[in-house]
Amino acid sequence: MGAMSSWSQEPNGQHKRERCEYFQMPLHYPRYKKSDYETMPEWKLDCLLRSYGLPITGDVEERRKSAMGNFLWYN
Repeated sequence: MGAMSSWSQEPNGQHKRERCEYFQMPLHYPRYKKSDYETMPEWKLDCLLRSYGLPITGDVEERRKSAMGNFLWYN
């Protein structure tokens, strides 16, 4: 979900934009396979990590490994 924005009116009649930052855990666990993570576009990988409040650091391969480590269940 991320940030919500709203508008408020200043005493001088001007409008000021306010932001409310918060984290909300997604309702569903990602259902991707290892092959999905290996071929996932960088932007989609970043959105996935961001939606779960995980850090988006390192190069794309490090982020792929992070996503697989966080979301894949190994039997």
